[in-house]
Amino acid sequence: MLGNFTYCNPTKLYFGDDSLKYLGNELKKYGKNVLLVYGGGSIRKNGIYDGVMRILKDAGKNVAEISGVMPNPTVHKLYEGMETARKHGTDLILAAGGGSVCDYAKALSVSVNCAEDPWEKYYVRFEEPVCETLPVGCVLTMAGTGSEMNAGAVITNPEQKLKIGHVFEDEKIMPRFSILNPKYTLSLPVYQMAAGIYDIFNHICEQYFSGEDDNTSDYLSEGLMRSLLHSSRIAMKDPADYEARSNIMWTAAWALNTLVSKGKSCDWMIHMLGQAVGALTNATHGMTLSAVSLPYYRYILPYGLPKFARFAANVWGISAEGKSERALAEAGLDAMERWMKDMGLAMNITELGAAKDMLPDLVRATVILKDGYKVLDRDEIAEIFLRSF
Repeated sequence: MLGNFTYCNPTKLYFGDDSLKYLGNELKKYGKNVLLVYGGGSIRKNGIYDGVMRILKDAGKNVAEISGVMPNPTVHKLYEGMETARKHGTDLILAAGGGSVCDYAKALSVSVNCAEDPWEKYYVRFEEPVCETLPVGCVLTMAGTGSEMNAGAVITNPEQKLKIGHVFEDEKIMPRFSILNPKYTLSLPVYQMAAGIYDIFNHICEQYFSGEDDNTSDYLSEGLMRSLLHSSRIAMKDPADYEARSNIMWTAAWALNTLVSKGKSCDWMIHMLGQAVGALTNATHGMTLSAVSLPYYRYILPYGLPKFARFAANVWGISAEGKSERALAEAGLDAMERWMKDMGLAMNITELGAAKDMLPDLVRATVILKDGYKVLDRDEIAEIFLRSF
């Protein structure tokens, strides 16, 4: 491993089908005023809301609520939450939901006591907070983003047609604790489950497809990908398979808790492309990633050929016998494409609502990063989007 790094992840995880019982112990560490954040109401239907509220009341907490956090949380929803959190004198933000709810809670954490506009400060200038941040806890209901164990927060600005993520540097912004009960994910529609699985897979890929040194992180990534492929096939046949869903949930946390990025540069261009699609279409995040992945990977394959060949052999189990390095690398992406189609993932951005007249806005909304095998220019971004329709 050629890189220099510091690793710290303070998030405490409670995992398993009785993990919610530990929420009460965690609540003792914080003040009386808790802000409960959740999405469109599914936690009310499946009983999670009642279970969480019972524990909050037993702990003597004063609870305010922010409901209706959307799959792509907007800056306007962030402003609404800031006002509620300030009026409540919030001591702890408790997110009950999927990755978008967890992202939103962390964005609130750095914004409630911020004197500046958080969009300009955190998502335009990419500054770090100088204000006091609020602690966040998560009760996770969907596996995919890894937001339960990292310091990232993605926010959308509909007027500017931008969807931007900020991974904060201070580990205090990571959730202090996260409760991971795989049973909470079993009621998800198959479409959402598949989108979450691809989000996990792509998180690993973004960290894997970079660098040329012999890096332990890449071996960890290959193992996580093989586990995810195995569990995804089981879950697609039987979404109620607890073991498969538990493995998917555990992989999601380790895919994006910064572990497999250590000692590496990381690409993240697929997320930049996918977030541009999401900003213009409001499509499901994992599907925006799947729709642009293969056009992007096939475009950069010549620049990272050894790693793509290794991916084919070590993740997809394709024999190198009788194949050139290029043929082996392409066979790996072909295997990936077959798996994606079997999963029912979006294979182009047209099916997500994108049209070719959006191309200038898609290109404009794509942030260019420099740590992948090929640094793209705007013309190349346009070409990749054209291949994605």
